[in-house]
Amino acid sequence: MSNIYSNSIFWIDTDKIKPNPYQPRRDFDEARLQDLADSIKQYGVLQPLTVSRVEKEKEGGGLVTEYELIAGERRLRASIKAGVSQVPVIIREGDTAIMKLELAIIENLQREDLNVVDRARAFFRLVAEFKFTHNEVAKKMGRSREYVSNSLRILTLPEEILNGLSEGKITEGHTRPILMLADHPEEQMVLFKEIVYKKITVREAERLARKIAYDRVRKKEFMPDPEIIELEEEFQEKLGTRVHIDRKELGGQIKIDYFSTEDLRAILDSITKSNVEKKPTEMMEKHIAQTEMAPSGSTAGESTLGAETATEAPIDDRSKEEVKQDDAALYNISNFSV
Repeated sequence: MSNIYSNSIFWIDTDKIKPNPYQPRRDFDEARLQDLADSIKQYGVLQPLTVSRVEKEKEGGGLVTEYELIAGERRLRASIKAGVSQVPVIIREGDTAIMKLELAIIENLQREDLNVVDRARAFFRLVAEFKFTHNEVAKKMGRSREYVSNSLRILTLPEEILNGLSEGKITEGHTRPILMLADHPEEQMVLFKEIVYKKITVREAERLARKIAYDRVRKKEFMPDPEIIELEEEFQEKLGTRVHIDRKELGGQIKIDYFSTEDLRAILDSITKSNVEKKPTEMMEKHIAQTEMAPSGSTAGESTLGAETATEAPIDDRSKEEVKQDDAALYNISNFSV
């Protein structure tokens, strides 16, 4: 019986096919889903879905047959959107939970449908739920152990940054400089927002992260006066933006980040009044809100971020060779020297 199921194609009602509980994908592009639905309306489902057969007891007695999806969720969703009542399926028998998860992940990886975050979460499920080592996951996926370990490091990022990565607001290459600031979450979020709204390239993000890390190391090495550190933090809280105090033999410099002429006036008002309390990222948040509300045809001066919308992803300006070289240690902060 199992051989018949394994080697045959059946037509199954779409309402009898239940979603795959092990599906690693969370996000489905609605525009691409509609394109697939339009194609299915015209040509039908050209590639069968893969399902497992499940028999359940009815409340009043007897058995009811259902089918659990293993691979082909995009095709199923598009078929339902297209109004198709039946789809072709191949029925697999004897698959365990781990096998269903493996098949779902492998299908998406082969089709390159998984985004970076969903891929990392899928690897995490194999490690957390099924106790796989990173090396075992790598063998299953046909990748290196470093690739798996580096992918998993992405999940240490804050949820807002993970969402930005899933939505294509930043590239995978941008995550390395952000991860370098893991011990300083406020700096991490400011860098993320600068990447998104200034359209900063990967190399420029790396330069900024190195500078921040260098400043931190330099402060630690020179053991600055605790009062200076306290004053720097107070400046940041009062002004609502990043502030750097560079101490020298005689005096020093105060560096204040700003994003527009209006910000400069707000800083002056804050200094004058000395009674405004803001979070370190508030100035960036305010500018983001103004940028999103600005008309699409508006222009900005040299001191503004520009009129581009947040939907345009920043550029990964590394060459193909550099991307390949970086892949093995993409998130390895020990190789990211200052």
